[in-house]
Amino acid sequence: MRILGINALFHDPSAALVIDGRTVAATEEERFSRRKHGKRPVPFSAWELPEQAAAWCLKRAGLRPQDLDAVAYSYDPALALPADAMGLDDPWDHLRQTYAREAPGFLATALPGLDPGLVRFVPHHMAHAASGAFAAEGAARSSVLVLDGRGERASHLAARRTGARLEPLYAQDLPHSLGLVYEELTDHLGFLRSSDEFKVMALASHGTPRMLAELRRYVYPTGDGGFHATGVPWGEFCPRRGPDEPWNGAHADLAASAQAVLEETLLDLVRWLHGRTHDDVLTLAGGVALNCVANSRIAREGPFSRVWVQPAAGDAGTALGSALLLAAGAGDDPEPMDGADLGRDWSDAELGAWLKTAGVPFERPPDIAATVAQALADNAIVAWFQGRSEFGPRALGHRSLLAHPGHAGNLERLNDVKGREQFRPVAPMVLAERASEIFDGPLPSPYMLFVHDVAPGWRERIPAVVHVDGTARIQTVDPQREPLVARMLTEFERRTGLPVVVNTSLNTAGRPMVDDPRDALECFGSSPVDLLAIGPYAVRRDAIFRTGEEG
Repeated sequence: MRILGINALFHDPSAALVIDGRTVAATEEERFSRRKHGKRPVPFSAWELPEQAAAWCLKRAGLRPQDLDAVAYSYDPALALPADAMGLDDPWDHLRQTYAREAPGFLATALPGLDPGLVRFVPHHMAHAASGAFAAEGAARSSVLVLDGRGERASHLAARRTGARLEPLYAQDLPHSLGLVYEELTDHLGFLRSSDEFKVMALASHGTPRMLAELRRYVYPTGDGGFHATGVPWGEFCPRRGPDEPWNGAHADLAASAQAVLEETLLDLVRWLHGRTHDDVLTLAGGVALNCVANSRIAREGPFSRVWVQPAAGDAGTALGSALLLAAGAGDDPEPMDGADLGRDWSDAELGAWLKTAGVPFERPPDIAATVAQALADNAIVAWFQGRSEFGPRALGHRSLLAHPGHAGNLERLNDVKGREQFRPVAPMVLAERASEIFDGPLPSPYMLFVHDVAPGWRERIPAVVHVDGTARIQTVDPQREPLVARMLTEFERRTGLPVVVNTSLNTAGRPMVDDPRDALECFGSSPVDLLAIGPYAVRRDAIFRTGEEG
């Protein structure tokens, strides 16, 4: 079966292609349109489709729209209720439902040759669940927990996978939503809701949960697999922060309190689910599953032996999940994800042609990994553009900014390069076989979705990647899966004695992650990055300036 998955209705529009159960391609529209998250999650944008992402997925496989067997759309309008009947204040939500119902026709227009009769509506949270349960390795018998802002009429799903079957066990009806509560808090703290929730998670580490007891009046588990989460009077906890105003201790304490009550509630849901299934493996999906602090607590204190999180856990991942769910239902055996590098790539010749067209001086060193390692050892900041781009919000060694972790000032330096808040941490990448010496937490951690305690003896050696609470959100690197990144790490350790490199996403604040060579050159040209490693080529900032002076 050749199945194209589409996520479009709320935010992070995306497309994924699954052929005979194997994930061939998956990417987000933002990487093509250069609009962060693709669009804002308002009813008036619900009609916007991931046209470029879908067209690229088909091109990658050499398919035409008429070659598809099905298109999976990750929302089923037949399950939705009017917003006011669900207790939501969203008077224009009916536009979303109209656009969803008309999606087959819209898709046929966007993809000429597509038969609109091939479009299948997939319940939103079932698509999320499938993106975890069917994409994880060793999860043929597993439990899955989905939490996000909202779907058709719920905000949560507990389910179980047994082979090709995905069985729903419990869903929490709206308006109760842990995702929407966290979005409201994001807005109250002066950040952009449905976009900047990770900033609240980072800010929480700077506060104490002194408001936890009061917050428990509004957010708490109900003991039956569900929860209460609505009606939080945020203004009674601390004044609203304006977007350009500095944050203070009260803001940090409220973030810490909300983070704590979220973790408590999630642990109760996880324990309830395990009590029903007694499985060893738990998979997580939905936007709340991007909260790596909560994920770590689930792994540490929860009853499951192994926790796996979909790297594109937000709505983008439902494009993949909806396609995998249809594939399983049609008799295909869904293959686990082999990695998050499911997007675009370019040959060495194509990258060289881009550099020649850009008119920048470049070189082809004998080993780009060794060249980068030496630059990092010399405390350069490196833009690393290699292989296929990542699916999801994490830079995992394909579209990354790299730096030396041994200089504490590199945290501030990178945040200045990216133009973002100074309370934001950066992450370390480390060879998988070295991780346990330095970091205590769920291992391996290839998708940067858990936080780990940094061993006391290492905190002063790698200060740039140690958060204020002594933790780090690590990425472990498997040399078999990522040989180039592994070689760079090995060469860096040979020069510095440190088996860790700073890794953060290759972008600047408010912009999507770099995806194609033009994006890489624009980011390199507009920010104080010392070296661009693009495929086998190296572009040095000082060489560009020397060329300019000579001209």
